[in-house]
Amino acid sequence: MKQYDYLIVGAGLFGSIFSYEAKKAGKKCLVIDRRNHIGGNVYTEETEGINVHKYGAHIFHTSNKEVWDYMNSFVEFNRYTNSPVARYKDELYNLPFNMNTFHALWGVKTPDEAKAKIQEQMREALEQATANADADGNLPDPKNLEEQALRLIGRDIYEKLIKGYTEKQWGKRATELPSFIIKRLPVRFTYDNNYFNDKYQGIPNGGYTAIIEKMLDGIEVQTNTDFFAKRAEYEQMAEKIVFTGMLDEFYGYRFGELEYRSLRFESEVLDLENYQGNAVVNYTEYEVPYTRIIEHKHFEYGTQSKTVITREYPAAWKKGDEPYYPMNDEKNNALFAKYQELASAEKSVIFGGRLGEFKYYDMHQVVVRALEAVRAELS
Repeated sequence: MKQYDYLIVGAGLFGSIFSYEAKKAGKKCLVIDRRNHIGGNVYTEETEGINVHKYGAHIFHTSNKEVWDYMNSFVEFNRYTNSPVARYKDELYNLPFNMNTFHALWGVKTPDEAKAKIQEQMREALEQATANADADGNLPDPKNLEEQALRLIGRDIYEKLIKGYTEKQWGKRATELPSFIIKRLPVRFTYDNNYFNDKYQGIPNGGYTAIIEKMLDGIEVQTNTDFFAKRAEYEQMAEKIVFTGMLDEFYGYRFGELEYRSLRFESEVLDLENYQGNAVVNYTEYEVPYTRIIEHKHFEYGTQSKTVITREYPAAWKKGDEPYYPMNDEKNNALFAKYQELASAEKSVIFGGRLGEFKYYDMHQVVVRALEAVRAELS
């Protein structure tokens, strides 16, 4: 007999949901995490009475009522609506691209005026592509992200709001990035600054850590604990393992390393009541090294006398760094397929989450995947 039914490697959202549901079903779980805290990337930590998102802004949004109700069963969410502002040099623009953005760019006031301006700029890009059309008039596919973006949105929006930000995010020039990164660019011809179209949106009152604490209540948890430091011992402890770490690391990088993008955060407490007037301000020019500044108190409508801001810097990833964004290009997807073949043959290991599945997930998608996994397992 093993000591536990499940060893859950990773105390983030996926692992915590799996543990919570397994415990409800009468299973005994042990949760371990390399970091010195629970919560994974959604971890929030109180500073000056403000819940600071330690690993970047996390705004929960979904159109799935079951998911919304599930999360609100742990902590009630507020009505926060994500309405980021983009700063290009000394110019400010609303995101996503909407009539407020177009008015600031061109002075247009009606949707028809905005559409005409965008189509005019798109035609310029298409005219250049037409010069390289084949004998049947078929346009060549965009060779890179820049060509794709110019065809989708035109030069002004691309150069001020997309180009520099994207180059910083991926660590490459737009002409070196594949076109598939931008498949579409959402454009709204309304004066609506709500970034998400989802029906439900908000921030948990008291921060995300409060949710994870409730999920893991009554479950044995060990932080500052590396699965790979005592792997053989841990594998003997439980009937099954739920692994939410990097899939290639689980298999000893047998086929090589999967690639990620990482992030670096610089936080500081300011003796100000209000620094930027918005929770998220994106810096879209390439010359500014960070992609955004987060002012955390605005997520929960804070009135504290001080404020906490975080500058977010994209960074190249190397083994040992925190992996944030899977690089889902053709080369990495082919490599992942090899690891996935090994994973699908496992009888006593369940892989999940952004790292375990090498796929970018928003929080609501992680909730869905975790519930699917634990329900399939317990059924």
